[in-house]
Amino acid sequence: MEKAFLLAHDLGTTGNKATLFDEQGRLAASAFEGYDTYYDQPGWVEQEPAAWWAAVCRASAAVMQQARIDKHAIVAISFSGHMMGCVPVDGTGRALRRAIIWADQRAGEQVDVLLREMTMEEIYRITGTRPNPNYTLEKAMWLRDHEPELFKKTRFVLQAKDYIVARLTGEYVTDYSDASATNAFDLVGKAWSDEILAIAGIPARLFPRACPSTDVVGRVRKVDGLDLEGVPVVLGGGDGACATTGAGVIRANEGYIYFGSSSWIAIAASEPVIDPEMRTFNLCHLAPDLYMPVGTMQSAGGSYDWVREILFPDPSAVSGDEAFAQLNRRVAESPPGAHGLLFLPYLIGERSPHWNEDARGAFVGLARSHGVSDLVRSVLEGVAFNLRIIFGALTEQGAKLEALRMIGGGIRNRVLCQILADVLAIPIHRLERGEFATSLGAAVCAGVGVGVFDDFSVAESLCPPAGTDAPEAAAVEVYDRLHPAFTDAYRALEPTFGRLADIQSGLS
Repeated sequence: MEKAFLLAHDLGTTGNKATLFDEQGRLAASAFEGYDTYYDQPGWVEQEPAAWWAAVCRASAAVMQQARIDKHAIVAISFSGHMMGCVPVDGTGRALRRAIIWADQRAGEQVDVLLREMTMEEIYRITGTRPNPNYTLEKAMWLRDHEPELFKKTRFVLQAKDYIVARLTGEYVTDYSDASATNAFDLVGKAWSDEILAIAGIPARLFPRACPSTDVVGRVRKVDGLDLEGVPVVLGGGDGACATTGAGVIRANEGYIYFGSSSWIAIAASEPVIDPEMRTFNLCHLAPDLYMPVGTMQSAGGSYDWVREILFPDPSAVSGDEAFAQLNRRVAESPPGAHGLLFLPYLIGERSPHWNEDARGAFVGLARSHGVSDLVRSVLEGVAFNLRIIFGALTEQGAKLEALRMIGGGIRNRVLCQILADVLAIPIHRLERGEFATSLGAAVCAGVGVGVFDDFSVAESLCPPAGTDAPEAAAVEVYDRLHPAFTDAYRALEPTFGRLADIQSGLS
């Protein structure tokens, strides 16, 4: 019998990764196609939907060529995509402008409009997310206010994966996980919130029908540049929810860390975790009876990248891998606590736990005696300290975790993994294929959707631990003493961040 495959596409911030898995969930082939991101004005972050489509076409052809198969061997295709975006399309599905993606911050005034009619707490309890410029609803409001002629032509506002699904099938839908990251979705009722849309002044018709991630939306139509006609299309989910499933976190009281340019900690829960301080937020899990409480920080691996760029500015002189190897050796030369030096990792503002777009990075406690090794170590420790606040917000409401799984590029950095284990005081399981967890989550959606897998429980066995970093008692004690100083440093500097933002605004 001919071997069958599941094709998963992960539309990330830097590019699209296409991955083929066989029916046992084994990796068969993978290809990556990058695309550009545009920063035309401060706070604006956009991408071309046509570039996503081109990347999907090229990467699909590449993995099929690697595996030496044709479309008849593919039993389903499914998607993961970056969340919280805004792709306005007309009645034919044509994108009317560049996509406004998750990192865009232009819709601050629209947040203020919402908060004149409802409190932040009321919106948080309905949607699981506090109002924020990152979310789709606020971006749609910005389009209405600043590009009214384009807004009149808009038939749907789509997410990245939903735009590709529409081009493949002609169907306009989204899944519950992506819907729950719009700030317009009733999290428990699993329906668009008429109350919030009314105060936003956005018609409900702009948001596509929301349905489970395992729904078979249709089959690939005959389209130029893609030889997949007739293959079933399973909807899939947002990248955060797909990563959760790919990490094998499909039971309540399980959790994981994703560590890449950004980082988050998420758990699976049978109901939303409502944090009284609204430091974290909630999404719908891909599994229909679960939710995904999560806290996301903006600059995790991005902070370490910044250090690398500062110390090794010429990539032709030192490769990226060698630069990071040298940085890790520096970290090992400095003891836990970096001789009393703290780093606030807020280089591009922060989401969880502070939700402050004006927050910025800072070294605190810097002395003449500190060397490069202390500075480098303090950067990783500062990222871990911020993740500790997020972890506390998730567990203070009763979740009890025995370990955290870890996925993303950070799993290759053993120094980082040990620091995370020590700062969070919990074992960290590095997953065997953790860099493919998001793609694997989309593949599980595909497999469940067409009956290759019975249910989401299969995910537990598809991405097993490759190793564990256990907390070391002496380091845990140091970090327990330092962490209150880290939180105090942010509180002390918070007014200064606001003043600096006002000054910068006046200078630009």
